Amino acid sequence: MKRPIQLITCLSVAFALKAATANEPEKGVNAIEKPAAESKEKEEAADIEVTITGNDTMQYDKKAFTIETGEKVKLTFKNVGKLPKAAMGHNVVILKKGTNKVAYATAAITAGPAADYMPAANKKDVLVATKMLGPGEEVSVVFTAPAPGLYDYICTFPGHYALMNGVMTVK
Repeated sequence: MKRPIQLITCLSVAFALKAATANEPEKGVNAIEKPAAESKEKEEAADIEVTITGNDTMQYDKKAFTIETGEKVKLTFKNVGKLPKAAMGHNVVILKKGTNKVAYATAAITAGPAADYMPAANKKDVLVATKMLGPGEEVSVVFTAPAPGLYDYICTFPGHYALMNGVMTVK
């Protein structure tokens, strides 16, 4: 008996999210505002390009990638799913070294769809992020690879981080 109730609850949440976001204007390329110096980076050529896709089964196609400190990285994210953004939106948020991904994902839920599930209070924990994408959408961000280490990346749509996560290794 629990299964039908859980399904109804999930569908209710999806429809509520759809209704809540139906008239929202789209945000800019990044959910995180960049200083003017960094926006200039977008115009420069990247040393390396990394492409990640997300799908309707809440999976990234890349669970890991490696770059080198100081490289200019062009990260392209594509939502290859078919479900509406309000029900199955995806993004890529690369967290700074040492940030607890579970705590960040929990805070993201409270930020809500109007903020692309990006909590303003936790902005300091983000290295770079894409905006939340709907089906068939694609976006690129350019950033400079930080100090060596392991950096988690996640999707901040509620509940997705458990399956949609990976590790960026910087050498």
